[in-house]
Amino acid sequence: MTNEIKQTSLTPALKQHIYEGLAGDTLISSESLSPNWISNYLAQNFSGLNILDAWGEKSFFYNPENLLKRGIYFCTIKEKNGANDQSSDLNRTDVFRINFGLSKKTFLNIFKILPKRAAKGNAIDGPYNFKELDILMPHPVYGWMAWVSILNPSTGSWNRIEVLIAESYQLSVQKYSKKQLKCPKI
Repeated sequence: MTNEIKQTSLTPALKQHIYEGLAGDTLISSESLSPNWISNYLAQNFSGLNILDAWGEKSFFYNPENLLKRGIYFCTIKEKNGANDQSSDLNRTDVFRINFGLSKKTFLNIFKILPKRAAKGNAIDGPYNFKELDILMPHPVYGWMAWVSILNPSTGSWNRIEVLIAESYQLSVQKYSKKQLKCPKI
């Protein structure tokens, strides 16, 4: 089964354009996107998704044939604190966070180091202010797994991270395919 998406592939020149100044830089734009807009975008641009509201977030799983209970994580939109995830202070009015995984190589190209896993209820170590809006940074809890996050992305930020979201989707597709090869009757 071919999984086509409408995003541009990660060419070396495009990667360099995205990485330059991306990590830790405020990406100035005219407006912040809404969780609803992002949900609609993901649903319209990426096939085979199973979208669930779970654990205080909207979770986007890749599961084209619905063979897995949920699927392979692709992306989440979190709008409130969780018991072990409070460092972004998502209980603030109209604050949300989009989260997605990258390849280790891409993560290291952007952030230079892969943080160590934090103790339960804590955030990863690093020079990050996880409450800051519109800045791509490692996920406060799952950064050690090469997941990234951004609070209230602006249209300008979105235009720069779209290709990273496409990479996250492709990683989910690859993981799903590997799982199918290991267990053909998932």
